[in-house]
Amino acid sequence: MAEPRAKFVAWVGAQILPHEGDVRRWLSRAGWSRDEIDDIVQDAYCRIAALASVDHIQNGRAYLFQTTRSVVTDRLRQARVVSLAHTTELALMDVLDHAPSAERVVAGRLELRRVQAVIQALPDRCRTIFMMRRVEGLSQREIAQRLGVTENVVEAQAARGLRLILSALTGDDGAEEAAGRPQPDVRGSTRKRDR
Repeated sequence: MAEPRAKFVAWVGAQILPHEGDVRRWLSRAGWSRDEIDDIVQDAYCRIAALASVDHIQNGRAYLFQTTRSVVTDRLRQARVVSLAHTTELALMDVLDHAPSAERVVAGRLELRRVQAVIQALPDRCRTIFMMRRVEGLSQREIAQRLGVTENVVEAQAARGLRLILSALTGDDGAEEAAGRPQPDVRGSTRKRDR
């Protein structure tokens, strides 16, 4: 048992560790803090360490980035769920009827329109890639082949789209300014930044 583990450690040292700096820079460009980056990278290493075998992995760099993306996605989902759970927990305790109220139905429809407006306001390539990735469920490789671009372009544009959507929905104008394009405000109208 010691020999396979030593082989695993050697593989991680040769195939994963050299790319940690690239992952950290990618996370930093995406706006994560240093402490968050440390936690994300640690979680990625834990997931890799939990593998029974690495024989199926053909590209350590790609696997590290994919694992890191999964960790980030899980964190974003968890943060979204936790924040929604905390804000609606008390209101849900008073609900006797499990059907949504008329106010909730209207609010849900308004929120859907708002999200659709935000997606429509994305830059063309960013919107196309975001829709292909998140709505159609295509892989980065499939999108890259269809559009005739590299997978790195697909990855960057998908991340940019998600970042712009989240910033528009949360009111964070930092990513909006970086995109250089006006984004819909809370009411769905387009606002322009003062320059």
